[in-house]
Amino acid sequence: MIGKISGRLEYRAGDHVLIDVRGVGYIVYVSDRTMATLPANGEALALFTDLLVREDNLQLFGFTTLLEKEWHRLLMGVQGIGAKASMAILGTLGAEGVSRAIALGDINAVKAAKGVGPKTAQRVVLELKDKAPAVMAMGGTMAAAQGDVVAEVEVIETPVVTGAAPTSAAAQSEALSALGNLGYAPADASMAVAQAAGENPDADTPDLIRAALKLLAPMG
Repeated sequence: MIGKISGRLEYRAGDHVLIDVRGVGYIVYVSDRTMATLPANGEALALFTDLLVREDNLQLFGFTTLLEKEWHRLLMGVQGIGAKASMAILGTLGAEGVSRAIALGDINAVKAAKGVGPKTAQRVVLELKDKAPAVMAMGGTMAAAQGDVVAEVEVIETPVVTGAAPTSAAAQSEALSALGNLGYAPADASMAVAQAAGENPDADTPDLIRAALKLLAPMG
């Protein structure tokens, strides 16, 4: 399995690029969003990859982040979603947008992707909704694994509900981290998580993320 490719960007086409790795050229398919972030031809490039094996063909799909690659893997597991549809969804929404849309059950956002009809979008949301918070919570770990520089943010103490289970504080902290990875301001995320925890003191991390996202949705 080819999980990552590092080399020189040789050329780009409509939906794929050629990466030269020590004289061997690899064709890697990427989403429109990823294509727009790539460097100029001739410059160094590294992409996380997923290999699709078919009887008559082998295709590599490239991603700039592990979070994007994880969503591609999950989307491909949904009936009716092939590689083309998965890349269309990721190209339209981005990894963070997919997390937000699926966690909130936003079928309209998913079906905005080219080639994805309402029934398929509904299936995506229904099958992946319970998995979205866990993937979002993984965002910080994935960023660390990629060696990304994580910007320092203001630390805001999150109110812990009196009488809550000992794991509540940890769940709130993990939920805050996930919301931060999605770009929400620390103050907004803190208030939403605190309110969600207050309404359901026994909530685990995925439940807190889901509830907080619903509270933050009007702000988005």
